[in-house]
Amino acid sequence: MPLEIVRNDITKMTTDAVVNAANTHLKRGGGVCGAVFNAAGAQALQKACDQIGYCAVGRAVHTNAFALDAKYIIHTVGPVWQGGSHNEEVLLRDCYTSSLELAHELGCESISFPLISTGIFGYPKELALQIAVSAIDKFLKTHEMHVSVVVFDNQSFGISKKLYQSIAAFMDDNEVSALEKKDARYRKKTSSETALSSVEEEVKIESNLKDIFKDMNESFSQRLLRFIDEKEMTDTETYKKANIDRKLFSKIRNNTDYTPLKKTIIAFAIALELDLAETEDLLETAGYRLSRSHKFDLIILYFIKQKNYNIHEINEALFAFDQMLLGA
Repeated sequence: MPLEIVRNDITKMTTDAVVNAANTHLKRGGGVCGAVFNAAGAQALQKACDQIGYCAVGRAVHTNAFALDAKYIIHTVGPVWQGGSHNEEVLLRDCYTSSLELAHELGCESISFPLISTGIFGYPKELALQIAVSAIDKFLKTHEMHVSVVVFDNQSFGISKKLYQSIAAFMDDNEVSALEKKDARYRKKTSSETALSSVEEEVKIESNLKDIFKDMNESFSQRLLRFIDEKEMTDTETYKKANIDRKLFSKIRNNTDYTPLKKTIIAFAIALELDLAETEDLLETAGYRLSRSHKFDLIILYFIKQKNYNIHEINEALFAFDQMLLGA
């Protein structure tokens, strides 16, 4: 997927470029900076940085990656948090934009970022994550590149406590409802209820069969393309909003028999801003459905019911609950 959140040590990433959260004089520091220097080879990297000498806040420079499994280290200097009234947001956004533009100039197809400025520079993690994702998303609207935001652990990751608790409460409520429905199925019915339910079941089966026969010749690919036309979106707008790689979208468009993963289909549903019925419709063409007993599905249901179709916000929530991310 073009933009993903990864739990890893950034020095272990195998992307073309790895971003170092540097200081202005490009000296070996602590945190991410110290880890990058140690993994790359501190003496060789420091010599290369000394030849550059300086990097302004919000700007980016590059060196060889030395011992890292990458081509380049892109050094960018984030702002020190001073309460938010000293142009910190603009400068932090510039860090991501400058690094991405430099990576593009260097011919990189992939890049890994830490959450810049969230260590000793003190930038609030939730705000820093929003700025990072927003800046990267804007860049990806006009460029093709695989971008990873790398966090070391949950403590390094920013999602609002209010949102986390709201999703958790939604999942708890739905799990209780699912259990109550399950219990109701085993309640002993009266003879009249049994007769009535049998008739209702026959009507339901007949109705379902009509729907199946009506749509059985339409593949997932055909249904997806129909939705794109109905929503008056272009192919490019759709796959970029869905966090889908262009090559995969081309495969789906050109091969009507191809069925992607469930998370990929849901990513398209989010990009197209489908309601719950439309989402279920698209999933059914590929043999999937949304379950009220799985965390991943409940989080998707939560965002659809909230009419929040920001795929990156959804992925942040999925990541916080240790679920797979949307896109491909």
